[in-house]
Amino acid sequence: MAPEKIVRPVFDNPFLHITVNPDGTVKRCPELRNPANSDRNSTVLSKDVTLDPSKKTWLRLYIPNLATPPPSTAKLPLIFYYHGGGFIFCNADTSVYDVFCKGLVEKLGAMVVSLDYRLAPEHRLPAAYEDAVDGFFWVKNTEDEWVTKYADLSNCFLSGTSAGGNLAYHAGLRFAAVSGDLNPLRVRGLILHHPNFSGAKRTGSEEKLANDPLLPLYAIDQMFDLSLPEGAADHDHEYSNPVANGGSKNADLIKRMGWRVLVTGCFDDPLVDAGLDCAKMLEGEGVETATLFGDGYHAMEVFDPAMSGPLYDAIKSFIRIVD
Repeated sequence: MAPEKIVRPVFDNPFLHITVNPDGTVKRCPELRNPANSDRNSTVLSKDVTLDPSKKTWLRLYIPNLATPPPSTAKLPLIFYYHGGGFIFCNADTSVYDVFCKGLVEKLGAMVVSLDYRLAPEHRLPAAYEDAVDGFFWVKNTEDEWVTKYADLSNCFLSGTSAGGNLAYHAGLRFAAVSGDLNPLRVRGLILHHPNFSGAKRTGSEEKLANDPLLPLYAIDQMFDLSLPEGAADHDHEYSNPVANGGSKNADLIKRMGWRVLVTGCFDDPLVDAGLDCAKMLEGEGVETATLFGDGYHAMEVFDPAMSGPLYDAIKSFIRIVD
C-alpha cells in the first residue's frame, strides 16, 4: 500500500511577502486568534495573565479540566511553550499555537505556560529570550492559584516550535545562568520542535528545498536579518547557529545542568539539517539527546493537528523520564 500523501496547509502565508515599513516596523496582517477558554465543559481551560506591562508581554496558562486539583504529591509537569513565526509574526493566542498547546495539555497531562514575547524587528533578539526569563521569575514568584495548585515546579520543560524552538534553546541557557535565583523551579529538559536554526553556510536541506512553498530560503534569511541584533556580521551568530561560535561551550553548560534534549523535525523542511546538526552536536558533547524525525513539512503538527499524535507520544515519553 502506498504511503498516505501528506497534504500541506493552504493559508495566507506571511513569510512569503515580508513588508518592512519606512519606520523599520513590519506589516502584520490580522490573523485568526483564539480567546482564552473558561468553558467548564471543555477538557482544557486557559486564561491570560500580564507578565510585564511596560513590555506588553503576557502569558497564557493552560490546565486540564480536572474535577479537583491533583494532590501535592502528584502535581503536573510544567511546560514553558514558545510559539513560532520567525520572531517576526504570531502570538501566544494565534489559533494554531493555541490549539497545539491545548493538545499538549490534553495528551500529556501537563500544565502549559505559553509566552507572548516581543517581536522583531521592533524588538530584536535577545528581547524574546529576556522575556522568557521574565516568565521564569513570574512563575517562581506568583501566587496564581493554577500555578500553586497544579504545577510541579521541580519538573519543568522548555519547549517551542520553529522560532520558538530556537527560543527554548536560548531561554535554557539564560535559565542556567540564573538558576540559583529561580529555586524551586527546576528544568529537566528542552523540547526543540522543528527549531529555527540556520548558518552562513547552506545546509543540504536548505539547498534542496530553497523554494519550499511554506518556508523558502529567502524568507528564512530575511527573518534572521530582521531579528538578529543590529550589526550581526552573518547568520553564524550564536542566536541563529547553535553549532558555530561557542556551540560546544553551550552544550557543555546544558550537560552540566543535567538536562536532556528532544529534537524533532521533518525531512521536507529546509531547516531539518540544521536541527539534525544541533542534535548531533549535543550528543557529541555528551548531552542525553533524543530525536524524532520523519516525513512531513515544517511545523506540520501545528498546522495539522491530525498529524500530531506521534509527536505528542514522543514528548509524553520524554517528560515522563524523571531522575
